[in-house]
Amino acid sequence: MRVAFAGTPEFARTALAALVDAGHGVPLVLTQPDRPAGRGLKLQGSPVKQWALSHGLPVAQPRSLRLDGKFPEDARAAQQALADARPEVMVVAAYGLILPAWVLAQPVHGCLNIHGSLLPRWRGAAPIQRAIEAGDTRTGITLMQMDAGLDTGAMLRWRAVPIGADTTAASLHDELAALGARLMLQGLDDLARGALRPQPQPREGITYASKIDKAEAAIDWQQPAAVIERRLRAFDPFPGCTAVLGGQALKVWRARVAPGQGTPGQVLTGAPGELTVACGEGALELLEVQQAGGRRMPAREFLQRHPAAGR
Repeated sequence: MRVAFAGTPEFARTALAALVDAGHGVPLVLTQPDRPAGRGLKLQGSPVKQWALSHGLPVAQPRSLRLDGKFPEDARAAQQALADARPEVMVVAAYGLILPAWVLAQPVHGCLNIHGSLLPRWRGAAPIQRAIEAGDTRTGITLMQMDAGLDTGAMLRWRAVPIGADTTAASLHDELAALGARLMLQGLDDLARGALRPQPQPREGITYASKIDKAEAAIDWQQPAAVIERRLRAFDPFPGCTAVLGGQALKVWRARVAPGQGTPGQVLTGAPGELTVACGEGALELLEVQQAGGRRMPAREFLQRHPAAGR
């Protein structure tokens, strides 16, 4: 099929690569504009852009798709590019821009979205992170026929995966990216055979996964240890969770709930090499930390370098 593609991060790159590998024609790739990245803050293309250009695919990077918005010239150029591409369908994965009605109506078969949750749970921007943070025991992928709402369209295919006690946003991202690519290909096969069977989303169980704010990174030791531990996994690798212990600013990457009580934020005495902090309920033994500009390291190694942090 002729499949236009819209996506930006690594999650979307996985789907684009699968699309091309399966033999579908991709006459146009939409992705977000280049952003400053790295220590030098040089402009860098998205993972989708880099992959598309390396495989000879045409790329457009409009700042907006709204014809009546702030960048109408970008929207008009994208409209013409999409019309020239003549796609039968568009696949969308973590694109990051709202698709107005003219985009949804342009492909013959509309737009299919690869969404990283079991809809209607966790509609919105950060379904992978919010599922872990909330303590969900499972999540998954939903292939959805897009409409004008926020992740409200009819479901085409879906598949569940478990969330384990050690699952991080990084590991779940990779699992769901691969699963999403497979479901997308199956959905396109169904579409080609006229076998798609859209099902409306359930009306119950709707939740919204708000975008991750860097302000959420600071650990609130007043919270229960189990809640903090889930957030550590949900925010790995971005934005990470931060704390100050023994005068040292740290990112805390891994921890486990441990027995103990004390004033929230208090470092509790324990076995040599252990770094345990009291929480609002229970305590948290820190397992892996990182100082600014440094590498991730076991908490035991950090304590050897900064013994005052354990007191």
